[in-house]
Amino acid sequence: MPEEVKLSKLEHLKEGSLQLRGTIPAELQNDDPTFSADAAQLLKHHGSYMQDDRDLRKAKNPDGTRKGKAYSCMVRTRIPGGRVTAEQFLAELEICDKLANGTVRITTRQGFQLHGVLKDNLRETIRAINKSKLTTLAACGDVNRNVMCCPAPYRNAVYDEMQALSQELAEHFRPQTTAYFDLWLTDEDGEKINVAEPAIVAEPIYGELYLPRKFKMAITVPEDNSVDIYTQDLGLLAVVENEVIVGYNVIVGGGMGRTPSAEKTFPAVGQKMTFVTPDQVVSVAEAIVKVQRDYGNRGDRKRARMKYLIFDWGMERFKAKVEEYYGQPLPEPHAADVTGVEDLIGWHEQGDGKLFLGINIENGRVQDKGDLRIKSALHTLLSQYRMDTRLTALQAIVLCDIDPADRGDIDRILSEHGVKSVENLSLIRRYSIACPAFPTCGLSITESERVLPQLIDQLDGVISELNLEEHKIALHMTGCPNGCARPYTPDIGLVGRSVGKYTMFLGGNAEGTRLAFIYKDQVPLEDIPVVLKPLLTAFREERNERESFGDFCDRLGLESLQSRAA
Repeated sequence: MPEEVKLSKLEHLKEGSLQLRGTIPAELQNDDPTFSADAAQLLKHHGSYMQDDRDLRKAKNPDGTRKGKAYSCMVRTRIPGGRVTAEQFLAELEICDKLANGTVRITTRQGFQLHGVLKDNLRETIRAINKSKLTTLAACGDVNRNVMCCPAPYRNAVYDEMQALSQELAEHFRPQTTAYFDLWLTDEDGEKINVAEPAIVAEPIYGELYLPRKFKMAITVPEDNSVDIYTQDLGLLAVVENEVIVGYNVIVGGGMGRTPSAEKTFPAVGQKMTFVTPDQVVSVAEAIVKVQRDYGNRGDRKRARMKYLIFDWGMERFKAKVEEYYGQPLPEPHAADVTGVEDLIGWHEQGDGKLFLGINIENGRVQDKGDLRIKSALHTLLSQYRMDTRLTALQAIVLCDIDPADRGDIDRILSEHGVKSVENLSLIRRYSIACPAFPTCGLSITESERVLPQLIDQLDGVISELNLEEHKIALHMTGCPNGCARPYTPDIGLVGRSVGKYTMFLGGNAEGTRLAFIYKDQVPLEDIPVVLKPLLTAFREERNERESFGDFCDRLGLESLQSRAA
């Protein structure tokens, strides 16, 4: 164990919280529309963030006085591997209409988010989610969050095993505290909320303080890194031989968040640490989490992610400590690495005579807006066909187990609701993702979700003019540097820097295996297509065979790219 360190305020809060309860029980019963700052921090571990509508902050009453902040909660559902039944999806749609703002958002971690849930409705919302056999526990907070997994529903042993592992890891790393049940799932009249002497249970993985910071895991195969395993604290890359998973490369130390004003912070891609057999995965993962628990930075939350521990120690020392916790030496990694990425949009054979259909949900927002009525379309399809679904890390939805005879009718229903087929979607739109940003995220500096569709419209025009439609270009956009949409690894990353302006990153790739570099800072939103056009023109003229736009930018480097834009 490390020497004693001065704990941050939040560490002391967790320590004295009675296993993540704090003052939440009492505050649920008062008339205040918001939670106290301390309660809001603990609330994250239960799957909810306190927010306010930033569009309304300057709203005024008829007499000219400020109305004040319009508070509500964001509620995030943890869905390992993105697996959602038709009944669960329909339940989420019902909840969003009854208790939220009428929309559901598919997250970049294969979960659901509801926005606009009033504090008075929070308990009913969480109860309804659990009634559908999903949960919000550990969707946020200083614990292992949603375990991501390649969402492709191919019916074979490799994909089935990865999905099963995602469920096993999610359950193994679930917090043991009974606070979640006591607060949200007791009898409906709420009499049990004020538990005088709450049961304190063992937390063998997390301990009294839980983790120093959030922890993220993902699993995939080399040919489809849609879950971006190199951006995770712990990535598991399946090594497949003769259609059997013989083990996993363990990749550690990824993480996207950074603070531009603090040079001590930075995004990082993970490093390959070891190769483990399938029976070793859970135990080795536990050893890694415990090393982070015991040695991660608890004095400075800006440097509390595991990537900083590995940066400070080096891989050799970190691996040695994991071996100590695991109890035996670990081998070198396998040669296998990421080779591709897929978005699964369009019709595909499932491998068992059935089909699956990937539907692009721009920025993950399931809603009816204008001619595009994706929410109604999904409600109609799921009600009629009751197919299972998968949520993707590119914020799309995959409809599974479709009888080929139903393909025509499903296409008709989607068309009638304004949903475009794969043939009518550009690759840059299919591989773009965005964080929510305004108006709900309190950390956002500028827009993301609400402006990306129009930006893609403009970039589609540039790409079409240059005849580059066949090139897969990934664009990720965030409203702030925290990096929820993983903007530091794609071909193009746009990170909110000030109102209406972005830092532009170039030179990553759609496969998510390397960091991009800063090409230009403080780029106004309206100038982004203008800045990119000469670079895309140079790409058209000078690219190597099979070179992606990100590869091209990485090969040329900053100065050479700047010369082409001069």
